[in-house]
Amino acid sequence: MTVAEERAAGQLIPEEGTGGILGREYRALTLGVVSVVLLVAFEATAVSTAMPIAARDLHGLGLYAFGFSGYFTTSLLAMVISGQWSDRSGPLAPLTAGIAAFAAGLVVSGTAGTMTTFVLGRAVQGFGGGLVIVALYVVVGLAYPVRLRPSVMASFSASWVVPSIVGPLVSGTVTEQLGWRWVFLAIPVLVVLPLAVMLPALRRTVAAPGHDVGPRPGMDGRRIWLAVALAAGAVLLQYAGQDLRLLSVLPALAGAALLVPAARRLLPPGTFLAARGLPTVVLMRGLAAGTFAAAETFIPLMLVTQRGLSATMAGLSLAGGGLTWALGSYLQARPRFQPARERLVQIGMVLTAAAIAAVPLTLDHAVPVWIVAAAWCLAGMGMGMAISTLTVLMMGMSAPRDAGTNSAALQVSDALANVVLVAAAGTVFAALGGGSLAPSATSAATVPAHPAAFAAVFLPAAALALAAAAVALRLRPTPAT
Repeated sequence: MTVAEERAAGQLIPEEGTGGILGREYRALTLGVVSVVLLVAFEATAVSTAMPIAARDLHGLGLYAFGFSGYFTTSLLAMVISGQWSDRSGPLAPLTAGIAAFAAGLVVSGTAGTMTTFVLGRAVQGFGGGLVIVALYVVVGLAYPVRLRPSVMASFSASWVVPSIVGPLVSGTVTEQLGWRWVFLAIPVLVVLPLAVMLPALRRTVAAPGHDVGPRPGMDGRRIWLAVALAAGAVLLQYAGQDLRLLSVLPALAGAALLVPAARRLLPPGTFLAARGLPTVVLMRGLAAGTFAAAETFIPLMLVTQRGLSATMAGLSLAGGGLTWALGSYLQARPRFQPARERLVQIGMVLTAAAIAAVPLTLDHAVPVWIVAAAWCLAGMGMGMAISTLTVLMMGMSAPRDAGTNSAALQVSDALANVVLVAAAGTVFAALGGGSLAPSATSAATVPAHPAAFAAVFLPAAALALAAAAVALRLRPTPAT
């Protein structure tokens, strides 16, 4: 099908043009979306650095994983809402609402007096993040021509470089000098830039002639209720995993009864069977993101409690991953790799698996701790190649009228895998004694060691990432599709 035929069929809206993403036509839009990604990136790197200290001070190490999985749980609901909202009225409204909720959640966590309130704040923040990320993907799919989409995704990855390097240093310094609360309370200030300056530019660009996708569908109430069931099921599974008693089987079964059918209906048919094309793209996004998150969630805690690193140094150990993630995304954007996108995903997952498997080596104090930093550079490279490529493949398989729904499916798979795998890791961690770590009044370095709990988190994550490399063989659609 030619470009003209695709546009007439409603499968390609933006004119191709000749400029780049920073050319006159797209400059304002690019600066707008990149500024929002910068906000999310700085928050993620800063919070990961401060989280071990926050959990210790709030006497909530047993709920440590909930600080992350709570974010992903509410984002599941928000992603479906954002996809429906974007398809109905465009992406700007959910984008604005998401940024506001994101900031509100940070304030709640920053003022929390208990770990339960802290997790609640993270849940509010996750709802805002879910609205934002789907709306951003819809903006990219609707406003940029096909040839520029890999470059846009590369710019998203590049937006993580400075926060990945500066974020842990700033967050660690603030945590040690002023307290972890200021890491959360200071970040909402960054919301002012995209709201006051960039969103008007986004509004003008997306509303310009040529970006109208025609009649839009209404909100699908059935999908919203499915998303509610999905989030509720995730909460029940997390609760059951944290409360390791025989009676916990009941909420676990109830959670599975809600989550599994809802996920099957919210994701493209054949996703869990790795059907060729879009279903496998969506499945792979979850496998890639979930294995990476399950490992990264526990790396700072391992370095602080097992190797005696400060919060700053533990966070900086992950900083190189942001730089190499951007490099991997840059490589996938090169035109020469266009015919080999499926192979890029495979290579990326193999690199990620090897990196995660290397992390628990540092549980042996004879192994230098810099191994973690080197391994995470390798993991970042793999994820940059895989995640950006999967997003580009999804956009190429989506008509404008389905852009919101398919973007939401991709993000739901991402968040669902994060919830399930991080919660599973937290359950194993708590079962093996990790959650019983005693809080320290002076330094986290004096906390008793539980190396087996950490090894039981990292090694299964590495195995699953390696298995995902084999699933990637089914990314390419059949000729009939």
